[in-house]
Amino acid sequence: MIELITGGSGSGKSEYAEARISALHRGNPDKPLIYIAAMKPFGDEAEERIARHRKMRAGKGFITVERYIDIEHLSFETGSDALLECLGNLTANEMFSGEGVDNNCAERIKRGIDALARKCKNLCIITNEVFSDGIKYSSDTDLYMRKLAEINIYTAEIADRVTEVVCSVPVSIKGGAD
Repeated sequence: MIELITGGSGSGKSEYAEARISALHRGNPDKPLIYIAAMKPFGDEAEERIARHRKMRAGKGFITVERYIDIEHLSFETGSDALLECLGNLTANEMFSGEGVDNNCAERIKRGIDALARKCKNLCIITNEVFSDGIKYSSDTDLYMRKLAEINIYTAEIADRVTEVVCSVPVSIKGGAD
């Protein structure tokens, strides 16, 4: 089962995603529960967010794997349940981590999502809603947003469920609620 979880910053999507994958994992207790963290610690704000997320998932049984790029080759036990947090950070990391802007990042990330889907019994993937503000951005930021949109669309297509979290309320977009 694949679920894509989207929402704006501070929407409650991380809390929802952790609760959702934890609930799914209750039916798969003999396998690991993996938290794939894609946010690079690159400053005080990022460090604070990472610390907050670590505190949120403390005691919930997650095995945290920090993986900033190349999720396609991530190694863990087949049949595990996993939460990938998040496509926005992963896209930025893949796109801007080398020399210049990498225009092929979306294809690599989609292959990585496919690889995770093959390995996981249940996979929840968090992404960001960054397309609603109507602001004109620089060409690099605009390209990033288009690549993230491409990845989001692909993930929504292959997902069994798509949920948008608005003000901590999950709204089913695809696949219905339990």
